Amino acid sequence: MDFFPVFFSLKGRPCLVVGGGSVAARKISLLEKAGAEITVVSPDVCDEVQRKLDHGEIHFESRHFEESDLDNVLLVIAATNDRSVNEKISRSAQARNIPVNVVDNPDLCSFVVPSILDRSPVMVAVSTGGASPVLARQLRSRLEAIIPAAYGRLAAMVESFREQVKQRFDNKARRHFWEEVLSGPVAEMVLSGHDKEARERLQEMVDTADSSAPLGEVYLVGAGPGDPDLLTFKALRLMQQADMIIYDRLVSHAILNMARRDAELVYVGKAKDNHSLPQDQINQLLVDLAKQGKRVCRLKGGDPFIFGRGGEEIDQLAQAGVNFQVVPGITAASGCASYSGIPLTHRDYAQSVIFITGHLKDGTLNINWQPLVQENQTIVFYMGLTAINEIRTQLIKHGMDKDMPAALIEQGTTRNQHVHRGTISTLPDIVNESDVRAPTLIIIGKVVELRDKLDWYEPAKHTQNTEFSKHKN
Repeated sequence: MDFFPVFFSLKGRPCLVVGGGSVAARKISLLEKAGAEITVVSPDVCDEVQRKLDHGEIHFESRHFEESDLDNVLLVIAATNDRSVNEKISRSAQARNIPVNVVDNPDLCSFVVPSILDRSPVMVAVSTGGASPVLARQLRSRLEAIIPAAYGRLAAMVESFREQVKQRFDNKARRHFWEEVLSGPVAEMVLSGHDKEARERLQEMVDTADSSAPLGEVYLVGAGPGDPDLLTFKALRLMQQADMIIYDRLVSHAILNMARRDAELVYVGKAKDNHSLPQDQINQLLVDLAKQGKRVCRLKGGDPFIFGRGGEEIDQLAQAGVNFQVVPGITAASGCASYSGIPLTHRDYAQSVIFITGHLKDGTLNINWQPLVQENQTIVFYMGLTAINEIRTQLIKHGMDKDMPAALIEQGTTRNQHVHRGTISTLPDIVNESDVRAPTLIIIGKVVELRDKLDWYEPAKHTQNTEFSKHKN
């Protein structure tokens, strides 16, 4: 984080703008909207600034900048076309610990002015830290389309009821109450222009709501294979309203950063021979937390019901009478295959696909191998890296061509994705010589050949490829 985002209260506070051109005029207008007391220092001004002077909206000093201009000032904006003057202002202001912005010179700034979406009292600010103001404006334009102007009226209505709700509910119940208001009929009424009806409905909810703490709930949420852009809208919404996030090893930091800022994060990840918390204890933890009235997001890599042990967890939740929701996620097979340019099925190459867990138990794989060795079928192994020798041996033993195309997709869908191409017989060599590590997905079948035929462009920018000759021993 290059800049710490804050919102200043400038009502009635003295602010200084040095410069009188069109750029300065835009900054003056922003400060005016915030209610600042503005002084402009400049030997001359443009027509727009002159109009503000004529209306008595700002104070004006017709001269060059002087050190004493910084006395008793809360905030400074330098908008001259002379870099040496801007540098002097920046040095002087920062020496006094006064926040200073030098327009179009981020290296001289102690703060930057973001691109602003104004839905007062709701404010959304987008900044690139001065790297690309045009990009910030484009992002703001996208937000304009999804944040209607009515959100300002909704926020004002909520503010008018805050004291009533505070008197009626404790902290936890209060937050749940407001979430129900802001995602339910009251919000919809305001957004559709029926403010009077919305206020009446909100008052009714305050008067009749049960002020006791609500029952807890568990959300089993699929976080997908790694790329945060692959989260569903529902997954994101539940993550942002959960009190606690119970997450696995394969859930990335980028996804965790999307959780509610004050949510408690609890790691329960599992690696080979290293379980931070056994599964039965995870199951009981979910029950215990829900019975304490907490809303718990059980965040799993991929999909909860595909080798995610989600079935075991909801079984115990159901037996304990705990409410739960299940949110599917994009499973690793689908995500990694798509990001690698390997279709799992194809009319000419594979008419079926099978998902198998390659997780060793007691040193063996309990798999019915013969059905896997079929014409025109794609096999996807999850968690098969440790058992790669056994997988190769058994598939060839049961009739698979040793030259069957295969791929290892390491850290699939992330910026660190690596695709290692080879054959079923060379898979162990790929693992050893390329130091392939978990999480890695194994895809076996003729569809792997399509990656080259499709001339695939890697969605993950830094994807690397390792090619092994199918005749390598």
